[in-house]
Amino acid sequence: MREVAASRITEAVRDLCIKANTQLGEDVLDALKRALKEEESPQGRDILEKLILNAQIAREENIPICQDTGFAVVFVELGQDVHVSGGSLVEAINEGVRQGYKDGYLRKSICHPFTRQNTGDNTPAIVHIEVVPGDKIKLIVAPKGGGSENMSRVTMLTPAVGIEGIKDFVVQRVKESGPNPCPPTIIGVGIGGTFEMAAILAKKSLLRELGTKNRDPELQKLEEDWLKAINDLGIGPQGLGGRITSLAVHIEMMPCHIASLPVAVNIQCHAARHKEIEL
Repeated sequence: MREVAASRITEAVRDLCIKANTQLGEDVLDALKRALKEEESPQGRDILEKLILNAQIAREENIPICQDTGFAVVFVELGQDVHVSGGSLVEAINEGVRQGYKDGYLRKSICHPFTRQNTGDNTPAIVHIEVVPGDKIKLIVAPKGGGSENMSRVTMLTPAVGIEGIKDFVVQRVKESGPNPCPPTIIGVGIGGTFEMAAILAKKSLLRELGTKNRDPELQKLEEDWLKAINDLGIGPQGLGGRITSLAVHIEMMPCHIASLPVAVNIQCHAARHKEIEL
């Protein structure tokens, strides 16, 4: 049994919160550069150039990529042979978020649903814990902005609609979202499971490195087909028209009940932020 101190988890989450909000991943930057080569709209190209420059400035000056530094979403892969000593795992994560958002001068965006009173420290975090074999802890911090999250949806389709029905729902969701999620976006799609599991699958799909192919050949083909349909909408960068509305479609799927077909679309803005560490 390996012991990992709660204080070590707090320190790691603090650093990940700051890095995720100031250092856009190379996979996202590469995707934006590829999009710049494909975009035909002069206005769209100008926007993409500014997004790339913005990310470079944020990294060099250690300042947020976007003023919306997001809800702190944390995915934990907890080794079954790990014991967290000196405190609670979830509280250690929340303390890391408190410190990260304070020390990194990151905007606190979390409030009471009714009164709208800000919690003041960007907690509580949304924590997803998966127990896995081994004696390590993997932490992934994925700040999620409100604009793109607001455009996300879960639905329960009838099984009879099939793949085309799922595609129609996904593409229509992007179309109705228009400029609101700050395109170019990444479209996370969760298929199967239950109402809540479809949403988690969609969000987890956004953690996949941009430019990598789906391990399932059937899903890989669907991702390519759906991305083309989305980009054919002509929404373009920041919704001002163009070829590149989305950088990628990522699909995660699992079995579901014979009477249902849960589908979730979790839209990610161009600031696709996530950093990870293994303790």
